[in-house]
Amino acid sequence: EEVFPALVDSIIDTKLAAADARIQKLHEGPFFLTRINRIEEQLLQRIVLQQEMSREIKGDVLHERYKKMVERLKRKEEIHARHILLKSEEEARMAIEELDKGADFAALAMKKSTGPSGPKGGDLGFFGKGQMVPEFEKAAFEIENGEYSLEPVKTKFGYHVIMVEGRRKAKVPNYESVVNKLRDEISQERGTSYVARLRK
Repeated sequence: EEVFPALVDSIIDTKLAAADARIQKLHEGPFFLTRINRIEEQLLQRIVLQQEMSREIKGDVLHERYKKMVERLKRKEEIHARHILLKSEEEARMAIEELDKGADFAALAMKKSTGPSGPKGGDLGFFGKGQMVPEFEKAAFEIENGEYSLEPVKTKFGYHVIMVEGRRKAKVPNYESVVNKLRDEISQERGTSYVARLRK
C-alpha cells in the first residue's frame, strides 16, 4: 500500500517527461539516436544469446555429458590429510622432530597449529587436485599413506607439516543432483560457440 502509489507516480512522471521530450523532438536528435542504437544492439545481443542458450537440451545429450563426467571422476584421486600450520620454518622443523620422536600428529596439531583446522587435529578431510594451493597440493599428493612430510612445505599461509591418512577415488554424484549444472554448462558452451561462429 505504501509502495504502489510511488510506483504509479514514477510511471506517470516518466510518461509525461517522455511526451514533452517528443514535443521538443528530442527523439529525432543525434544524441538520442546514438544512445537508442547502442541500447538496441545490446538488447538484441541479449535476446539472441538467450535464444541460442535456451534451446532445448535433449536427455541423451545430458546423459552423454554425465557419462563423461563420471569417467573423469573415476580417474580422479582424493586424499585425506592433516596438517600443522606454523609461522616459521624453524617451528615446522621442530614439529617434525617431535613427530620423529613419536608424537601424535593430531595432538600436536591441536597444540601448535595456527590454522583454522588446528582444533580438529589439523584434519582437512578428503580433497582432490585443484582444491589446495599448488605447493601444498604437490607435496601432499607425493606423501604415502600414513606418512608425513619430512621437510616443511612453504605456502603463502606459512610453513606446513602434512600427513596423509588415506586415499580414495573421487565420489561420483548421482545424475539428478548434477543435471541442472550440466544443463548450465551446455548452455554456456552454446553461447560461447555461437559468438565464435559469428566472429569466424
